[in-house]
Formats: sequence, structure tokens, C-alpha cells
Amino acid sequence: MAKWSITDFRILPDFKVTVTFADGTQGIVDLAPRLSQGALGDGFDPLCDPQVFVQAYLEYGALTWPGGIDLAPDAMYEHIRNSGTSVVAAKDKMVAEPSRRPYEP
Repeated sequence: MAKWSITDFRILPDFKVTVTFADGTQGIVDLAPRLSQGALGDGFDPLCDPQVFVQAYLEYGALTWPGGIDLAPDAMYEHIRNSGTSVVAAKDKMVAEPSRRPYEP
């Protein structure tokens, strides 16, 4: 098992999660900056619903949600080792382009 595999977690209020890694490192994953923005057309949109957010589970050492949404545990591990927290940043615009009408001459 890789040292950055998550072995335990606990859902906290305000879109936060405490995580424990295989080597004992612990910290907080803060998804509030991104999820508090609501739907933006990216893969995290379903997690904006608190009832979906609390359905987190571990799969192959990664924090995962229904629909195949997961967070890279290796990146979280590095951030938590450096600062105690891993933050999923806010987006400054929609990720998905709105559908466009076909060109009409």
C-alpha cells in the first residue's frame, strides 16, 4: 500500500473531510471553495448537494463518491504534508462551454 493511500476519513461540515493516510499523516481536505460556487459544468457538480457529498467512500485508497468522482490521493497527501490542508480551489468561470446553436449563414 502506498503511503499516500487513504485509510480512514470523516465527513465534516461545510464540505470538508478529515483524512488519514497509510503512513499516519492526517489532515483536512477542503472542497468548500469549489463546491460553494454551485454547478459550473465540471465533474464536481454533483458534490454541491450535501446529500451526495456525505456519500463518500474509499476505493483503492482514494476518496470517492457515487458516479466515479474521486480526488487524487497523492496530490492531497503532498498538500497535507506541507500545510495540513488540501484545498480544491474555486473556479473563476464555467468549465463547460454552453451549447451553441449551429452556424446559420
